[in-house]
Amino acid sequence: MIKGSCLCGEVHYEFDGVIDEVAICHCDQCKRAQGTPFVTNAPVEEKRFSIVRGAGLLKTYFSSPNKKRVFCSACGSPFYSQRTDMPETVRLRLGTVTEGHIPEPSYEIFCESQSAWLSENLSRPRYGKNTPQATTDAVAESMSD
Repeated sequence: MIKGSCLCGEVHYEFDGVIDEVAICHCDQCKRAQGTPFVTNAPVEEKRFSIVRGAGLLKTYFSSPNKKRVFCSACGSPFYSQRTDMPETVRLRLGTVTEGHIPEPSYEIFCESQSAWLSENLSRPRYGKNTPQATTDAVAESMSD
């Protein structure tokens, strides 16, 4: 069972299945819709996916005539996209998953649109939950301007 929710916690979903395919998409539409340099999603069966709380807060936006994007109207968290010609599949946004196993990404698509500033430089510093104090102070200072 995969469970997830939005940032404000008002909308919750469940997927009664196993995720076995994970895609990273670098297309320009996904980057703008998510506000990130790429989106990580998984195609899941619509019949096994359900909104268990907060369905009234969901909003739909058609980013193209054939593709809708569904998100929380209170906090803006994106949940999934779905093509009208493939109604049996939703592409679940994995950043909203709160419980359950998510495998490593299977592949990346639209790599020609990858953000030029993004690299997989594993030599740069990497942090867990807490960042160095200098970074925390810099962020706090920039927010007070």
